[in-house]
Amino acid sequence: MLPKKPADFDPDDESPESAPLDQQVLLDLVGYNCRRAYITIMPLFEKRMAKFELRPVDFTVLSLLKANPSINQKRLSKAINVSPPNLATLLDRLEQRGLVMRQRNPQDRRSQVLVLTAAGMRMCVKAEKTASELELKATEALSESERAQLIALLQKIFMPDGRTPTP
Repeated sequence: MLPKKPADFDPDDESPESAPLDQQVLLDLVGYNCRRAYITIMPLFEKRMAKFELRPVDFTVLSLLKANPSINQKRLSKAINVSPPNLATLLDRLEQRGLVMRQRNPQDRRSQVLVLTAAGMRMCVKAEKTASELELKATEALSESERAQLIALLQKIFMPDGRTPTP
């Protein structure tokens, strides 16, 4: 649970525990603010994805496979920063659920590519819609331009050259 905002404190309570904490040093740190935003949004995201029985990483994989059909496991592993053995386990679970298939690469029969099944595509579309709705709700205090600016600024941190990382 997040700490109470200063406005949530009882003004008549003068005990030291009721005074707002001085967080100024922390509030001036990008990482701290990102973490606080994450702590606010992720439990809501996880709850919404639970109805699809998807963890955040599962959602990420489905969304990337939808947008990048027939990518290989190595490229996906680099894109989401998950080790190949851990990704293999994750893909096994998604494959057992009938959401993902591994297929021989038609250009190189020695390798495999990953594709969404029809069920995986349907689930991904619904999950992406749910995620988008949640994001709008979670950022409702921001105007559209502020939200776009926030996303652009955050992307400048992990994509300093302005391009999506291509593993």
